[in-house]
Amino acid sequence: MRKNLLGQHIYMNQYQSSKYLHFCFMGLFYLLPILSFAQPQQADTLLKEVTLKTAVEYAVKRQPLIQQSLIDEQITATQLKSRLADWYPQLNFNYNIQHNFLLQKSLFAGNLVTLGQNNTSAAQFSASQYLFNRDLLLAKRTRVDVRLQAQQATASNKIDLVVNVSKAFYDILSTTQQIKVAAENITRIERSLKDAFNQFQAGLTDKTDYKRATITLNNSRASLRGNEELLKAKKEYLRALMNYPEKYTLNIVYDTLQMETEIGMDTALTADYKLRIEYRILETQSRLLQANIKYNKWAYLPTLSANGAYNFNFQNNDFTKLYNANYPNSYVALTLGFPIFQGGKRKFNIQQAQLEFKRNEWEIVNLENSVNSVYAQALAAYRANLENYTALKENVSLAKEVYDVIQLQYRSGIKTYLEVITSETDLRTAQINYYTAIYELLASKLDVKKASGQIIY
Repeated sequence: MRKNLLGQHIYMNQYQSSKYLHFCFMGLFYLLPILSFAQPQQADTLLKEVTLKTAVEYAVKRQPLIQQSLIDEQITATQLKSRLADWYPQLNFNYNIQHNFLLQKSLFAGNLVTLGQNNTSAAQFSASQYLFNRDLLLAKRTRVDVRLQAQQATASNKIDLVVNVSKAFYDILSTTQQIKVAAENITRIERSLKDAFNQFQAGLTDKTDYKRATITLNNSRASLRGNEELLKAKKEYLRALMNYPEKYTLNIVYDTLQMETEIGMDTALTADYKLRIEYRILETQSRLLQANIKYNKWAYLPTLSANGAYNFNFQNNDFTKLYNANYPNSYVALTLGFPIFQGGKRKFNIQQAQLEFKRNEWEIVNLENSVNSVYAQALAAYRANLENYTALKENVSLAKEVYDVIQLQYRSGIKTYLEVITSETDLRTAQINYYTAIYELLASKLDVKKASGQIIY
């Protein structure tokens, strides 16, 4: 008996285990497609190498503001479809059932007559079609410009994003180069400190030299740590602009030599405000305002619509026999509505629309003036940065040559350590200024392209 019970227990355990494994395998079978689909999506959100081009492309695709603008375009398209749907025939059905506690009574030929039945019910099928309506006419004539306006708003946001991402990228490169310069500077100072200490030990100099080297080394290390922390903040800013996942590292990749080949541009070009996205937005707005003037003038025109209905009418004092008899009626009609007097409202609306259009024209004039001014300032900044870059590029090689000569002379006992520190400071400053000049020049080139309308999306 016990053996039979034990055998049954073992059998049940084996059965439950196999059933559990069966469900596990089935669950894994259904989850595999989901997991295999999710993995490429996660990989798709990462960049192995973040160059300026990939950073801009990534930001344009995933930046929340751009996504909101694209959704705004879809909302605008849906709103237009909703308004234009009123041009189609409108079909409606209404149903009513009513019980009257007190029926209406009326005198007829001297007799008091009760009108109606205790129970009534009605059903109506109706159809209407607008033949002329200024709201629908406005929606139909402006639908292209309304869509274009939403698209231009997206393009404007993309242009601003491209400029901001590019400048943030250049800012990171500038700080990265400063860190490299600081690291090279620390290596040189450590070597100088060792030389100064050896000369002090040999009695050739006093302890002032190696203490000065120690001070300079401490300052350089502090500057290096400060730039490293600053670089983290700048990377987070770029990450926010790109909407890049926080838990993944931004692997910034750049080629300084290639960037130096991209600093040039044609400075003989003149600014054309018509190329700016702001002008195109104002131009679209101008057409919409002109349409608004016509819309308000159409307020003097009548509205015309066709409509018809078929009504089912049921009446009976006995509720159970309410639907035994039907007394239908139907009709078709044209409805003409003509506004006669509205207290001058239509006249004032037309004047307001005309003033809004005139104001928009002045905005275009103001844009033309501001574009010329901004372009002149951006071009002046670019030319100044170009001259600065050319001078600083030569300063780096000169400062390196001076430092090497003075370093050799100091080891030979010809120069003092103060001159070594001065030449080393000049070299570090020249290098930092040179790399800063490159990225300032590239940033000012962006400003020129934006001001002249050369960045197009």
